[in-house]
Amino acid sequence: MALFDLNGRRALVTGSSMGIGLALARGLGQAGARIVLNARNAERLAEAAQALRDEGLTVDELPFDVTDHEGVRAAVDAYEADEGAIDILVNNAGMQHRAPLEDFPPEAFDRLMKTNVYSAFHVGQACARHMIGRGAGRIINIASVQTSLARPGIAPYTATKGAIANLTKGMTTDWARTGLNCNAIAPGYFKTPLNEALVADPEFTSWLEKRTPAGRWGEVEELVGACVFLSAPASNFVNGQTLFVDGGITASL
Repeated sequence: MALFDLNGRRALVTGSSMGIGLALARGLGQAGARIVLNARNAERLAEAAQALRDEGLTVDELPFDVTDHEGVRAAVDAYEADEGAIDILVNNAGMQHRAPLEDFPPEAFDRLMKTNVYSAFHVGQACARHMIGRGAGRIINIASVQTSLARPGIAPYTATKGAIANLTKGMTTDWARTGLNCNAIAPGYFKTPLNEALVADPEFTSWLEKRTPAGRWGEVEELVGACVFLSAPASNFVNGQTLFVDGGITASL
C-alpha cells in the first residue's frame, strides 16, 4: 500500500547495531527505505550492516557518538552532502542503570541523561536543520512505559523517558509548521540486551506475565509496525504523540 511505502526514503536509526534499533532498521528497510545504521562501535556496526545486506537490504554505516553535539552535526552534515537526504530519524540510542535512588551514583545519572535525552536533542537538531529546509521529515523518539510508570531502582531512567515524551511535544510545537512529523514510540517490556537480567529472572518474568494483559514479554519485531506507520504517509497528520506498544501494561492496574 502506498500509505506505508518507504521506497526512496533514507532512515537513520541511532543505536542500531543490536536490539530494538537493529529490529527497527530491518523493518524500515523491508518497507523500502535505505537504512543508515549508527553506533559508536564501528566493528559491531559493520557486522550488523553486513547482516542486513545479506538479507537484501540497502544499508549505509554512519558511526558517531550520539552524546557529542559537534561530532553528531559533522557526521549528519557530511552524510547529507555526500549521500543525500535523511528523511527519517529514529532516536533509539539509550542505556539503563539500576540502583536504589538513595545510592544512585551521580556519574551514572549524568550518563543516563546524556545518552537517553541529550542524544535525542543532538541528533534531532542536526537532522531537523536539513529537514526544515526541505519542508518534510520524520523524527521518531524511542520512549518507554517508564514515560508514564515507575519501578523501584530506575528513577533516573524514568526521568529520562519522561523527558523524551515532552521533548517530542516540543519538537512538534516548533517544527510541525515546517512540515516535520515528530512522534515517539513507548515500548513495554521487550526481550532485548538491555533487559537480559530481567528476562533471566524467573520471579520478574512471572510478575511481568501477570501484570501485562497480553501475558508475556514483547518481541522486538512487534515494534516495527508502529515505526513504519510513523515513518510513512499513513501518519501525515499524526504529530506530538507517544504511541505505547506494551501489551496493555499501561492500560491496566
